[in-house]
Amino acid sequence: MTSSARPHLNRRLAEFGTTIFAEMSALATATGSINLGQGFPDTDGPEEIREAAVRALRDGRGNQYPPGPGVPELRTAIAAHQRRRYGLAYDPDTEVLVTAGATEAIAAALLALVEPGDEVVALEPYYDSYAASIAMAGGTRVPVTLRPHEGSFRLDLDELRAAVTGRTRLLLINTPHNPTGTVLTREELAAIAELAVERDLLVVTDEVYEHLVFDGAEHLPLATFPGMRERTVSIGSAGKTYSFTGWKVGWVTGSRELVGAVRAVKQFLTYVSSGPFQYAVAEALSLPDAYFEEFRAGMRARRDILAEGLTAAGFEVFRPAGTYFVTTDIRPLGEKDGFAFCRALPERAGVVAIPNAVFYDDREAGAPFVRFAFCKREEVLREAAERLRGM
Repeated sequence: MTSSARPHLNRRLAEFGTTIFAEMSALATATGSINLGQGFPDTDGPEEIREAAVRALRDGRGNQYPPGPGVPELRTAIAAHQRRRYGLAYDPDTEVLVTAGATEAIAAALLALVEPGDEVVALEPYYDSYAASIAMAGGTRVPVTLRPHEGSFRLDLDELRAAVTGRTRLLLINTPHNPTGTVLTREELAAIAELAVERDLLVVTDEVYEHLVFDGAEHLPLATFPGMRERTVSIGSAGKTYSFTGWKVGWVTGSRELVGAVRAVKQFLTYVSSGPFQYAVAEALSLPDAYFEEFRAGMRARRDILAEGLTAAGFEVFRPAGTYFVTTDIRPLGEKDGFAFCRALPERAGVVAIPNAVFYDDREAGAPFVRFAFCKREEVLREAAERLRGM
């Protein structure tokens, strides 16, 4: 009897290997390049929130297992945030769940709500964990592609309607959208809501960039639209809003039934996480509006520095209305393969980016697009822009 030394990956996950983020971050380290690939800030968030975490540690709050749904202070703060910002009322005891970042929330929601053979319609390009989570649930992903149109990427509502079949169980919606920076409009969201109600679909909405919208764009939670509160699982995250991505504090809000289903799965993933940090995030959620306005203005300035530098370097730039990513087209540079371009870029220019093709089922459709993160210090972005101009 012989055995292979090579481990056998579950066939549902056979297409997934090491993430592009790990590969490109390792390349940045090896070459000493400026890492504009993975989306993490290079400075910490508010000092008073960091001190709140230290205080929780010293006071012995969260050093042992926190409650499974999350500490009451944080669940109450999340519910208050949803009510204050969007007029959405949730019971913090039964309709709010704290997770190990938004990535766990996405996985737990899809594992809870998708049966093997169900179709999940998702907006392409999409964050890579979507595809893996759908596969783990045994679902079939059905992409609806956002396409370039007049300087941004837009959703074709007719294509979305056509993608829904009798096997469709769930819509997976991301706005503000990573990686394109698109923010869905009121009209687009209303059409999605009407479709979900008409076809009796569940919806999972990834809203982690809710506080990063620019140039008059407005974040509107899908759960606020008629008929949507009872069929929508909304996902938020502290990492993107407060620049503490390593704390991994995310959350789910929704009806008692939907959150209960997600919680039933989540307890067998991490069970609990981020104990002391939960108390700090509870304080962060009650920061005054001035914090969010200053945070947004700072990111908008960084966006403009990088977008202008990329334009000067010869890229076609899709200026984002939200998130902290800029998508570019490399064809004006005489390039067409984003993978090859990004793997060569550290040696050519000392900068790391991410090929958008990793976010597409149809790799050819995403081949000429490359994503850069602008959640870095202004001097770092200026240096990156100078390096790219010298390519």
